Amino acid sequence: MPEPAYPTQSATPAAPRPGALSVAVRHDDVRSAVTVRGELDLHAADDLRGALRDALKSAAKGIDLDLRGVTFCDCSALNVLLALREQALAEEKTVMIQALSPVAERLLTLTGTLPQFTEAADEDDDHDLGVEVVQLRRAMQTRPTIDLARGVLMATFGLSPQDAWHVLVMVSQNTNTKLHLLAQDLVTAVRGEPLPDAIQRQVSAAVSRLAESGDPGVPEDEDA
Repeated sequence: MPEPAYPTQSATPAAPRPGALSVAVRHDDVRSAVTVRGELDLHAADDLRGALRDALKSAAKGIDLDLRGVTFCDCSALNVLLALREQALAEEKTVMIQALSPVAERLLTLTGTLPQFTEAADEDDDHDLGVEVVQLRRAMQTRPTIDLARGVLMATFGLSPQDAWHVLVMVSQNTNTKLHLLAQDLVTAVRGEPLPDAIQRQVSAAVSRLAESGDPGVPEDEDA
């Protein structure tokens, strides 16, 4: 039977803001099916973390995620998912993503973490599980650098957090550079190291495109 969506509403609920986080959980005897909708950003991270931890606690074998309704997803949400995955491994459970929206798929693909949630681990192979935990921790360690790079773009060009994220994604795709490596280049440039010309041009082009259209419109067919 479906659980109440997060956050729990009062007897006289106010109208939810557009893009507000919604998490619905359905349990069976083995796994929890979790449907997530809305914007997964820093403001939603705590609610998302709490909802997913509760779902994992109630599931004997793990949880299955449906992220088709996710309209925005940044590194704070990725950090929540990675931490949940590591907790599940420690409890001999799994966290599997069954469906993705384009924005959620793009983030997981750019950070190289999608296989962690779509390929079942061999629970009989302790070595493989150990390697997976190391990979998850490494992915989590890239988040601070990515957030710093987003802050650099926000301060330099007067962008919103979401617009700065879209600029990072566009430049990463257009230069065929992993997101965390691009972020490191931007942070290093602030500290005095020169930014590669190709990346400088792509950042300027992405910001200009954003200013002209108001929508970054990253093409779906560009390679991550």
